[in-house]
Amino acid sequence: MSKTFDCYICTKADLCDAVKRFGIMPLFENSVPGFSVEEHVAPKAWFTDDEGVWEWKGPVIRETGCAYGKFFGHKAVFISPEWYPDFVNYRRGGYDFEGWYEDGLVSHDEKIIYDAIRASGCIPSKLLKRMLNYRKGGNRGFDGAINRLQANGYVLIDDFMYEQDRFGRTYGWGVAVYTTPEQRFGENFLVPIGNRTPQESRARIFTHLMELLPDADPRRIDRYLQ
Repeated sequence: MSKTFDCYICTKADLCDAVKRFGIMPLFENSVPGFSVEEHVAPKAWFTDDEGVWEWKGPVIRETGCAYGKFFGHKAVFISPEWYPDFVNYRRGGYDFEGWYEDGLVSHDEKIIYDAIRASGCIPSKLLKRMLNYRKGGNRGFDGAINRLQANGYVLIDDFMYEQDRFGRTYGWGVAVYTTPEQRFGENFLVPIGNRTPQESRARIFTHLMELLPDADPRRIDRYLQ
């Protein structure tokens, strides 16, 4: 772990600060040692009975305005509003969704799911699955399709919804609420990056991560961005 990556997360405010400061903050341990919330969080805030990271995800999304989803390596990542346009530009590769579909780069399942999310604006995972018959005895492959849509910059998690008991107290795991980047950040959210090519956006992200983690193996950074 680089000595410059000074991050220790005890509170929701700490996590918000990490997302704002570092711009790209993976939730789970990954191929780049030391580069995750999991490796920098106080034990009391990670998989305990007390409120912790799992309950903070929604508030962090709302308070920082960041993007959240399974963006790299099929694992969840927080990306700040400053860096998300470059991520989308890189991962879309110069295509809009229709272009991806016409060129056979998107499966039929991904198109159906994407169209449903775009038409709804924001939609909870449970409702989306029920609407499209992704349940026992119905369609298969929802998780793979929704993960690819996030990784390719077409869908993200807008927030989390929780069940409530009769006293109004929340319980259980949060249900992801999906939306599109255009719905979350506006149709023109890519304008600030100007005419950067997808390759230039990737290079910009790579350079940023190397500055955050100067002791990291560049090959690991490169592999993480695949």
